[in-house]
Amino acid sequence: MSVERAPDDATDGRDETAAERADRNWGELLQELRILQTGVQILTGFLLVLPFQGRFGDLDAYQRGLYLVLVMLGIAAMGLLMTPVSVHRAVFQRRVKPSLVAMGDRLARVSLAAVALLMGGATSLAFDVVLGRLAGAVVGVVVVVALALSWRVVTRRVERG
Repeated sequence: MSVERAPDDATDGRDETAAERADRNWGELLQELRILQTGVQILTGFLLVLPFQGRFGDLDAYQRGLYLVLVMLGIAAMGLLMTPVSVHRAVFQRRVKPSLVAMGDRLARVSLAAVALLMGGATSLAFDVVLGRLAGAVVGVVVVVALALSWRVVTRRVERG
């Protein structure tokens, strides 16, 4: 019985089967999702307790609307981050790990975008309450753009070696 070997990757020199590579990639993806999920859970949990604070009633309609959008973004990000695990449970031992890894990768990328928006929005809300609408809008946009650019710049640096 021959074992199908994964195509050699000249950059890493690994000699592994396609199944071994899928297992390794799945493990790496789960570690990334764990890290991201912790931050999303903390930020979303913080947002969920805000209405129970005394000053929450002082928010204007725009701030309350932004708050609700942020809560939904946080919940959506958590759902996206948990979906690969849920799908893994549903397809466990059905030999679809490569498809699972590809799906998990796509969901992780979408959740990163949701997290960037969540972080920018939360920062915008805080600055809006403390300094005013213009400061909140500017800082929110700056945070989202800075995150997107830094993630892209770092990615390109790593790709270049």
